[in-house]
Amino acid sequence: MSKVQELLKEAMKQGRKILTVQESKKILLQEGFPVNTTGFGTNLEEVLAEAKKIGFPIVLKVSSQDIIHKSDVGGVVTGIHNGEVLKEEFEKLRNSITQKKPDAQIEGYLIEKMESGIELLVGSTHDPMFGPILAFGLGGIYVEVLKDVVFRLIPIDREDATEMISEIKTAKILDGIRGQPPVDKISLVNLLMKTSSFIDQHPEIEELDINPVLATDKGVSVVDARIILKAVE
Repeated sequence: MSKVQELLKEAMKQGRKILTVQESKKILLQEGFPVNTTGFGTNLEEVLAEAKKIGFPIVLKVSSQDIIHKSDVGGVVTGIHNGEVLKEEFEKLRNSITQKKPDAQIEGYLIEKMESGIELLVGSTHDPMFGPILAFGLGGIYVEVLKDVVFRLIPIDREDATEMISEIKTAKILDGIRGQPPVDKISLVNLLMKTSSFIDQHPEIEELDINPVLATDKGVSVVDARIILKAVE
């Protein structure tokens, strides 16, 4: 049994459907996904130590199964450039969550290397009739507003992946605008192929949400992820 299967089975054994961001990113890293550098801490001291290991600037995020959209409760702070700022932002983040989501169970805090790029979404869901479906589109906080997403039945081939990238309404952004270089579409195609294969090999996964994926001319990076398992029958 692989480490990924062990992690999934352990969660199901505990009766958990929603994996933490930390668990989800760990699984994707094991599967060879291009996951960004991430640390984890349960208190300020541990967060500071992880930030120093990763190197500034960093992003600080809350980790909680009760908080799906972290930005809605002030659970994400970007562009932290040193330890003193991190201390201040850590307290602000905790206070914001206490006010906006007082009942949330906090597992800890994610510390990530600050990166930039075009925010995209890659994910999957399970349709009762058609089975697993792959999704690709514009990501970030605007995904629910713009709804610029296309779909394919899993498994896909390389031609499907290439077509998906060209079919979103904002596809021209990926070709480079206002002097920006075009994104590395080969890496993007490879990510869609890998996601399709991963879901195909793990039927116990109900949903996968990788959002955002940051795309640049140098490649792609998985910044945030969430795995939801099927209910144990």
